[in-house]
Amino acid sequence: MATVNLSDYQPLQINDAGSFRIGIVVSEWNDFVTSNLRDGALEALIKEGVKKENIKVFNVPGAFELNYASMQLCKTGYFDAVISIGCVIRGETSHFDYVCSAVAQGIKDCNILTNVPTIFCLLTDDTKEQSIARSGGALGNKGIEAAVTALQMIDFKRKL
Repeated sequence: MATVNLSDYQPLQINDAGSFRIGIVVSEWNDFVTSNLRDGALEALIKEGVKKENIKVFNVPGAFELNYASMQLCKTGYFDAVISIGCVIRGETSHFDYVCSAVAQGIKDCNILTNVPTIFCLLTDDTKEQSIARSGGALGNKGIEAAVTALQMIDFKRKL
């Protein structure tokens, strides 16, 4: 995903976005953040012309489960891109490091082992306040950025 704030992006002007099929996997853990990321992604996709009926949202219990669900969606061959949305907030143990690393590797595997762009939208913040700032707060909404990235990657793939 881009390292700049794309929440205020310029319209992409992708002519055939209405035909794009997007799967969104959303972790229910820290849903006060992930629901905002999901909503931002949905808003951006629809704004860019993706038909509502071509967007499928799937909930999973936590961030670790994003890998399995994302890979299963990729394997269906139905989706043009998958967006994996989650939020892990650092706690007092090393659990944070293991979960964040595992999810990053799992999403990377979806990209390497399948032909479906899989977008990493996992917030890995030290505090709840940082997560709120990145899910519609002062620092934008990383869900919007994930949607923009998904559309750009589908467009890239179709131009090959």
